[in-house]
Amino acid sequence: MSSNPLPKLHNAMWPGLVGKGDGPGQEPPISLERMLELTAGAEVNGQKFDGIDYFLFLPHTDPKAGDAELRKIADLIQGYGFNVGSLVAPVWPGTVGDSAMSDAAARRKFVEAVKVACRIAGVFNKHGVRRYGVIRIDSADGNVEKWSQDPKANTAKIAKTFREAAKVAADHGERLAAEGEICWAGMHSWKAMLDLLEEVDMPETLGFQADMAHTYLYLMGYNAPEAALLKPGYSPDEFYDAYETMVAKLRPWTIDFHVAQNDGQVRGAGTHDKTGKHCPANDPHGKLDIVRCAGYWLKDAPQRGMQHICWDGCMLPNAMLETQDTWNQILDVMLKVRAAHGWKA
Repeated sequence: MSSNPLPKLHNAMWPGLVGKGDGPGQEPPISLERMLELTAGAEVNGQKFDGIDYFLFLPHTDPKAGDAELRKIADLIQGYGFNVGSLVAPVWPGTVGDSAMSDAAARRKFVEAVKVACRIAGVFNKHGVRRYGVIRIDSADGNVEKWSQDPKANTAKIAKTFREAAKVAADHGERLAAEGEICWAGMHSWKAMLDLLEEVDMPETLGFQADMAHTYLYLMGYNAPEAALLKPGYSPDEFYDAYETMVAKLRPWTIDFHVAQNDGQVRGAGTHDKTGKHCPANDPHGKLDIVRCAGYWLKDAPQRGMQHICWDGCMLPNAMLETQDTWNQILDVMLKVRAAHGWKA
């Protein structure tokens, strides 16, 4: 492989949670301990994952947990030899937060969720298990149709909420990354996402989290046909021209990055709206050359403060997640990304 020590390679813990539950047709959540075991069990030519990115809600984490309980979680993670990187703030209705596009009370709850995430980040930082990473947010509102009734006003409302949250993050020495997905109002296309980032206008504190599965759907204009850069049946040259166009707009804002695969479809599970479908790293129907496409996002990554990248495979079946070879294949492609596009400290 490569001697590049950076970026550090992380695995997300939330595939054990997102879309899981006890509702009809749902699979049960996979515990934090089991996700850590599976991540720690992955190995390719003697190389392993460096850390994890972490979801700050039940059943993995009680956002109301005291410092002592959080330190126990940090000890558990560190016991596997892992660092903690980026944290997912519990911004959605039914967790701590609420819609960033709704009324004043909902928006206050959104900002409170960021405060909760910053407090937990502080405990992990002081413990020593976390030394880099961001706090991930989105608009916490899946009503793209409502947003489209008054795009300018609704983007301004989300931006106001994000600015308030970013001020909280800055006070705690943290940065926020808004993860663009086709399901989140005001973030559902590359153009809407760019407009929102520019409206917030706090690049030192609030940036973009690029997920390769979600941004593929940006290209196709899934929830915003007017922003489509590709049409079905595109050629390889057309794909990479469009990909470069999109990434050139969003890369300057990108401070967190998810390596992922997508087969051109969407998927929803449980309470999660339909969004870019994550696929296994070696999916024969995958639309992306993962290593090549990752390079577009990772250009100049150190100048944007990035020290790690993370695999995201939300809503994959439990049987696949519980198979150790799944994680070996994921680690293998992550190592190839670092070999091709990594850097020295």
